[in-house]
Amino acid sequence: MSTLALEDRNRRTMLMAFAIALSMLGLGYASVPLYELFCKVTGFGGTTQVASAAEADLAERLASSAGGRTFSIRFDANTAVGMPWEFRPVQVTDTVSVGQRDMATYIARNNSDEPITGTATFKVEPEQAGIHFNKIQCFCFTEQTLQPGQEVRMPVLYYVDPKVMDDPNMEGVEQITLSYTFHRAITD
Repeated sequence: MSTLALEDRNRRTMLMAFAIALSMLGLGYASVPLYELFCKVTGFGGTTQVASAAEADLAERLASSAGGRTFSIRFDANTAVGMPWEFRPVQVTDTVSVGQRDMATYIARNNSDEPITGTATFKVEPEQAGIHFNKIQCFCFTEQTLQPGQEVRMPVLYYVDPKVMDDPNMEGVEQITLSYTFHRAITD
C-alpha cells in the first residue's frame, strides 16, 4: 500500500471518528429535552399531563361512560434538603370521579429570614397513572417566591382522564398519589 493511500485512509478514519464524536456530543445535549418530551407524551416515570380547560370540559362530557368509577387521590408534599420551607397539603386524601375536575390545595411557608424562590417537581404513583392524571392549573408550572415568614395557599386543578377505563395497566388501581417536592430555584 502506498503512503498516499495510507494517508487517505487515515484521514477518512479520523473524519469518521470526529463525526461520531460530534454526533455523540449532540445526542448528549439533546438527551434531556428528548427525555422530558418522552415522559410528557407517555406519562413515563409518573409524569402527569397538562390539560387545557377545553380538554377538561371534554373529559367531563366523556365521564358518563366511566360508570361512576372513582379514585382515592393522596396528596404528598416534601421539601428538598436545605429548603427552609414548610410545605403540606390542606387535605391528605380526596375521592374523585373519573373525568370530573377537582382541586387540591397546598400550603407553603418560608421559615427563613430571606426571600426564597422555589420550584416544585412532581410525579404520580403508580407510574402508569401519570398518562391519565391531567393538571389544568398548578403552582408547579412556575417558580414561587416567598418573602420571609410568608405563607401562601397554592391550588392544583386536576382530573383523571376517562381513557383510564380502557387501560388494562390501571386494573386494580384504587389510589393515585400526587407527590410534590419543592427545591430552591436555580437563578443565574
